[in-house]
Amino acid sequence: MIQKESIIDNSCRSSTFNDYKGDIMTLKQLQYVITVAETGSITEASRILFLSQPSLTASISELEKELGITIFLRSKRGMELTPDGDEFLGYARQVIEQANLIEERYNGKAPGKVHFCVSSQHYSFAVEAFVELLRTCGGDKYEFHMRETQTYEIIEDVAKLSSEIGILYINKFNETVLKKTLKSHNLAFHHLFTAKPHVFVGKDSPLAALKEITLEDLAPYPRLSYEQGSHNSFYFSEEILSTADSDKELVVCDRATLFNMLIGLNGYTICSGVINEDLNGPKIVARPLAVDDYMDIGYILHQGTPPSALCATYIEILKKLTEN
Repeated sequence: MIQKESIIDNSCRSSTFNDYKGDIMTLKQLQYVITVAETGSITEASRILFLSQPSLTASISELEKELGITIFLRSKRGMELTPDGDEFLGYARQVIEQANLIEERYNGKAPGKVHFCVSSQHYSFAVEAFVELLRTCGGDKYEFHMRETQTYEIIEDVAKLSSEIGILYINKFNETVLKKTLKSHNLAFHHLFTAKPHVFVGKDSPLAALKEITLEDLAPYPRLSYEQGSHNSFYFSEEILSTADSDKELVVCDRATLFNMLIGLNGYTICSGVINEDLNGPKIVARPLAVDDYMDIGYILHQGTPPSALCATYIEILKKLTEN
């Protein structure tokens, strides 16, 4: 029988671990690595694990020594996974998930709280899919996170495994920079659908009366965009055509504020055109924008970690919601 505190037996030692001596690797150590990767911080991980920082650091160092790899590098941004750490984390998650299933099956342990986290640009279909996932798979105990956040933070969230999946767009303007950034973070972009540019406006705005809107039509009105923080480059803008001139600029941090300003100030924002009236209300409408551009909207995943069952289900819901 496999001991809970040991997942590698001397008799089945892999050639990868030639220097391994003794029966030391434990499920606890795997959980330590997962928690540090998710938080990106020894301080925060030790708080969650009810463990002193020196003890947590020592335990991970012992594990790295036994495996002959470096799992984490300490940087100004916190604890960052190395390429070896990325690969190891994928295996660690699978082992922990299987161990939990074994305990539930044979020890009568009640199913634990279900965890899932999404980071996304401000898309109603992503929220709608999240709600459907929760209804379908939430169970009696869950902790789900839906982070509508800045583009670069989406990338960092998935890279650090704070979120399992991220949702954003790529087009001909930002493609080179975004794909280079994704590659450097060991992330892969997966296509969902291609959207033609639209404009969100209040239903009572003069722009709402137009069947198709031109850039010249937009000139007198305030343009709204989402704040991108310290990475406020045009390439990370959530709105396409961010380099186009506008005399009236309004920058906000959340969807509710943006929608209120669209309505109250006859403002506009350039977007995918996908909107859910049940979630966003009837006061916002989308109109096509007469430009030669596109938004390739998709999801990003960590290349070193296979998606969980929850993540795979979420992706299937996304595909069904956006297939048309």
